[in-house]
Amino acid sequence: MMSLYTKLVSKFLFPLHEQLKGHDTVAIRKEMEQSQWWDREQINNFQLARLKKLMTHVYQHVPYYRNVMDERQLKPTDISTLEDLQRLPFLTKPLIKQHTDELKSDTHPQLQRFNTGGSTGEPLIFYIGKERVTHDVAAKWRATRWWGVDIGDPEIVVWGSPVELGAQDRVRELRDKLLRTELIPAFEMSDDNLSRFVERIRQTRPTMLFGYPSSLSLIARHARKQGIAMDDLGIKVAFVTSERLYDEQKNDIESIFGCPTANGYGGRDAGFIAHQCPSGSMHITAEDIIVELIDSNGDVVPHGVPGEVVITHLATGEFPFIRYRTGDVAVLDDAICECGRGLPLLKEIQGRTTDFIVAQNGTVMHGLALIYILRDIPTIQEFQIVQESLDQITIKLVVSDEYKETDTQKIVEGFQARLGEKVEVSIKKVDKIVAEKSGKFRYVKSNLKLT
Repeated sequence: MMSLYTKLVSKFLFPLHEQLKGHDTVAIRKEMEQSQWWDREQINNFQLARLKKLMTHVYQHVPYYRNVMDERQLKPTDISTLEDLQRLPFLTKPLIKQHTDELKSDTHPQLQRFNTGGSTGEPLIFYIGKERVTHDVAAKWRATRWWGVDIGDPEIVVWGSPVELGAQDRVRELRDKLLRTELIPAFEMSDDNLSRFVERIRQTRPTMLFGYPSSLSLIARHARKQGIAMDDLGIKVAFVTSERLYDEQKNDIESIFGCPTANGYGGRDAGFIAHQCPSGSMHITAEDIIVELIDSNGDVVPHGVPGEVVITHLATGEFPFIRYRTGDVAVLDDAICECGRGLPLLKEIQGRTTDFIVAQNGTVMHGLALIYILRDIPTIQEFQIVQESLDQITIKLVVSDEYKETDTQKIVEGFQARLGEKVEVSIKKVDKIVAEKSGKFRYVKSNLKLT
């Protein structure tokens, strides 16, 4: 049951906060809570209407897309079906870097500068307008309420983005206190800090957690190691995002914190793409986002077949993301969730293209094929796999005192069995695996470019 304070925040303080910022977030969230029950035909018709409106706007007001469409002799009226979206070219990070100013609408909107964390290379700088911010906040808010929690419930956020951590001015600190949100820096995961984080969570007794699965599972395991119970705090749900959620992490978070995990998928650039409902399905935010999956040739693949995620965000007229290649790999599902929502589903999110490893014979496999080898060796505490080339793999290991050379032999043999017997497997023992600058942790890094 919602507390009186949560009601005050959810129904008055946060709506007032959004209104003062010029965002109609409450109205959009309420509309989304109606449209989530539509059938697929209604959702497709809604997407098409918004797509037509977006294409008319970008042709008239966004120089980059006016030039692109003129080159292809396309008019906004030529986009008459969702499939016609495929007549437009892909938008990529290099293209955004090259045409940043031309991607801004000439209606002179108020734009906020953003950047990705750059976990797979140089950060991407881009811009977001009020419409996009409003829709993303509304989508996240809707998904939060699926789990019986709301804005205003006590929340611990385990995050590492410099954007959040660098903006802690007095106004933001006051806002976070009013909303009962507390930030824990995810890139400071020393044993001393982990102990402080565990104690802080126990003191706060949050209703929900939000953060990277690697960070939340690390805190959970530290609490278990110290013999500190965390399942008696009344935590209802742990929202995880920004990284692939591995089964081991999910099990640790759920068993130690005593709550379910709710997986979220999206990014600063791509927006709030999908979120897991209590029935276990990953629902796409279809009112705002059209998802296509493509193969290495750029052709759209059918449901059930893995492909790179390409998104068109329908609330980005000020700085359009149309057929934007995310670099993520996923599988679409044509099933209907038992929760009754008509929103389309992602069957599986496999990770980024840089989470995949290529064998010497050209076979592409997910990094999990190698991760399982390392997880079966109890003397390995932490690890990271880096594919330097087709012929060389580097493995960074944090090991216990019981680690033996027979463990090394087991690793080398296992990796060569999957990648090729001539692959050089280099093992480096380190004291700590360093997270990315953003605070994210990557188990697998490939320096090969998948085409």
